[in-house]
Amino acid sequence: MLIADTILIVLLVVIDQLIKHAVVVNIALGGEHQLIPGFLSLTHLRNDGAAWSILQGQMWFFTVIAIVALGIMGYFFWQYRNQREHWVEELGLALMMAGTIGNFIDRLSQGYVVDMFQLDFINFPIFNFADSCLTVGVILIAIGVFLADRREAR
Repeated sequence: MLIADTILIVLLVVIDQLIKHAVVVNIALGGEHQLIPGFLSLTHLRNDGAAWSILQGQMWFFTVIAIVALGIMGYFFWQYRNQREHWVEELGLALMMAGTIGNFIDRLSQGYVVDMFQLDFINFPIFNFADSCLTVGVILIAIGVFLADRREAR
């Protein structure tokens, strides 16, 4: 599964970078384009912090965190290789790695992350595809851990 995971990670990083590029090229900084009225808009923002713009300007901190996180995720990938019962955790790790790499590319190349997805029906921070990969990855890992606990309880 390691090859399939690697392909998935590369594919998700490419999708993330293509979306960010399209937003930068087609929407002025601070500009907005409605995709689904009342539900979802694209808004071109630059974020040099983390979620909710916390720790703004702490490039060194995010660099260290990304490298450490990628190392830890790589370790768990190695541990889960060829273990079919951990496919949910492995998929979650792939999504988390893709999200980490996608935002890390932005931070290294530009000094900030491009955010664009705005949920119009709720007051929620604007986010990007990489952030979505990270969030879904965390959820999948939590599900995988829950399922593993249930398997062990039998």
